[in-house]
Amino acid sequence: MKGDRVEIVVDAGDTTRTYEVVASRAGRRVETAVRRGVVEVSEVTRSGTVVRTARFMANRVLALVEQPVPREDASEAQARPLREDPKS
Repeated sequence: MKGDRVEIVVDAGDTTRTYEVVASRAGRRVETAVRRGVVEVSEVTRSGTVVRTARFMANRVLALVEQPVPREDASEAQARPLREDPKS
């Protein structure tokens, strides 16, 4: 979903660097995969097409923080009134 973020903190020798991958448009999401010693974070469209990818060596990654956008359950959306009644 638009607004999903993944922050990656990487050891860069004598310091750390922080990178961020964000789902920048509606309908896109951020996926994370760890394969063969490589951490891969990708922004993906609804159809599954990869828009961009960030790759890091797994032994250099210090932290991987996924920050999804809060989503409403269908039951919560139905229970909440659509608009407030100004008379009450």
